[in-house]
Amino acid sequence: MIRKQKIVVIGAGIVGASMAYNLSKRNQDVTLIECNSTAACEATEKSFAWINPSGRVLKKFRHLYDATLAEYHALEKELPDLKINWHGALTWGVPTNMEKSRIQKLNRQQIIELEPNLKEYPEEAIYTHEEGAVDPILTTNLLVKKTKEHGANILFDTKVMQIKKRGSKVVGVHTTNGFIESDVIVLATGVVIPELCKPLGFDVPVTPSPSIIIRMKSKEKLIHTLISNSQFEARQLTNDMLIAAEDYMDESEENGPEAIGKRAFEILCHSLKGGENLELECIKVGMRPMPEDGYPIVGFHDQIKGLYLAVMHSAITLAPVISRLAANEIIDNVRIKALESCRLSRF
Repeated sequence: MIRKQKIVVIGAGIVGASMAYNLSKRNQDVTLIECNSTAACEATEKSFAWINPSGRVLKKFRHLYDATLAEYHALEKELPDLKINWHGALTWGVPTNMEKSRIQKLNRQQIIELEPNLKEYPEEAIYTHEEGAVDPILTTNLLVKKTKEHGANILFDTKVMQIKKRGSKVVGVHTTNGFIESDVIVLATGVVIPELCKPLGFDVPVTPSPSIIIRMKSKEKLIHTLISNSQFEARQLTNDMLIAAEDYMDESEENGPEAIGKRAFEILCHSLKGGENLELECIKVGMRPMPEDGYPIVGFHDQIKGLYLAVMHSAITLAPVISRLAANEIIDNVRIKALESCRLSRF
């Protein structure tokens, strides 16, 4: 008989929502706390949301990336409202660091068939046909909705001020809406993790990694796959919304987010047939959490009983598989071998 634990999950981005979903699905007493008035407000909202496991990664993390596609296909069966665009990704003209087994090379004619609305075509491109993308806001909100249906308590507009511990064990959190007691606290707050952990006497090597997301209204579907090339990285989010991702440079007038976003918009207007009908909706900067070595930090803290960390950079790709494994670790009180490479103690 599994003991029902009081579990507080802090942060309702894709990681926190996935954690709360997997914990509540297994009949735990879950409270999900979010300082904003809705889920997916920070890095998740400004994510390009590419399910992208094909890049080369360190061998000790490869199994997690390899498991992501099957995990999303399983999640689709559990959540029929989940819309995943399994359209693959098309790359050319940029350095790619991909696992050879996952890619196929396409010639010009094959690229034209996949993407009929481009004005110019390369002679060759790399296609990862298995990959997909999601609407990050809809996906996160769907996970939160299901978490609530499983009986979890969802607290929006609630900021965690302090984690309270007694001796070496966490006992709850002080929030702007009072004290909430807990057996386990899951920290899924992205870039805010270090500031919540510092008062507890330890550092988490996570820094903000800014990126720019540009949203454009489109009258029709102009892009079918996800395109990444030397000029732009863009995809169709919905039939009437196109999104592009750009690297953040600085806050200058010339290379600030606004200038970069407008340049990306202009490039897409000129690169696509029908691009003249695109309307720029917004340019936003997302602060993605970047662990020092680029890989997830997941697991119970060695010295503080009941404190569980869950922070990762490729959160859209990894959150479903890691959160399921992490939930099993928390509920079954076991150390899951697949997560051993993710421990904070490696730093």
